[in-house]
Amino acid sequence: MSDHMDKRDADLMRAVRYHAFGEAEVLQVETIPIPQPQEGEVLVRIHAAGVLPVDWKIRRGLFPMPIQFPHIPGTAFAGVVEAVGAGVSIWKLGDPVFGRSTKGTYAEYTTAPEDAIAYKPASLSYEEAATLSGGATTAWRALVSEGQVKPNERVLIHGAAGGVGMFAVQFAKWIGAEVIGTAGPKNVSYVASLGADKVIDYSSERFEEIVQDVDFVLDTVSGDTLARTWSVLKQGGRLASIAGQPPLEKAKQHGIALIRPGIATKEDLKAIAELIEEGKLTIHIDQCFAMADVRQAHEKSQTGHGRGRIVLRMTN
Repeated sequence: MSDHMDKRDADLMRAVRYHAFGEAEVLQVETIPIPQPQEGEVLVRIHAAGVLPVDWKIRRGLFPMPIQFPHIPGTAFAGVVEAVGAGVSIWKLGDPVFGRSTKGTYAEYTTAPEDAIAYKPASLSYEEAATLSGGATTAWRALVSEGQVKPNERVLIHGAAGGVGMFAVQFAKWIGAEVIGTAGPKNVSYVASLGADKVIDYSSERFEEIVQDVDFVLDTVSGDTLARTWSVLKQGGRLASIAGQPPLEKAKQHGIALIRPGIATKEDLKAIAELIEEGKLTIHIDQCFAMADVRQAHEKSQTGHGRGRIVLRMTN
């Protein structure tokens, strides 16, 4: 094989893309050029990407956001710095990192701004680290940065076994709150093992008959669950919903503050990494899929009843 061929192959990568909205069948593994890091960006060789519910919602055209086709799904990743753009001083080649990218992460490489990543905790595998962005970061923004949950407050977490819920339970306990979680029958003992003071099996119990005077609710479910949540919140309580926009009028009526968790900062990423290094955070991966099995990964995410996060592995 000539040097020319080697060079050409070296500039290409495999990536999952889709060319139109649709069901999981639109996802295809394709060979495309490796992106180049621009000023202030790093190029990361991705080892694992988090599969978030928002990924398949965007794929189905359910999110009112502009999409350019072909589109590479995914925002959460963990990997190794492969190259740095001009002006990047804090990262060097070979640094193990995790974080988020808006350029798509179901790929062998992605680029990201230098402050959208943090060092991967040494105690975590790349697969585990890929669950942090969009999982731990969303829970952290909701409860800590914006929700400002305090010790002894009563916190209710809907979908406590999921990719965001599992972190929310642990952060709330770390703060010193009283934590109540809702989960399906298979996940009740798991949520209790994360530290929840009370776990309600939503298939056999109605949380609004059991819990009252809640200071803070994290809703990852929406729909009927959200509709039944208003009655359990204290006057002046806070509600963070990541599954849909709660009606503002309803919140005003009940005297409830609505919180929409924003994008995690570099400080958020560092704080989460520190908790992991201190052994204060347990991570659970529901299932790991190879890149070739991306359609099954999305179909599993769409069922919405998993425990922990679904991860796509980029390295064979």
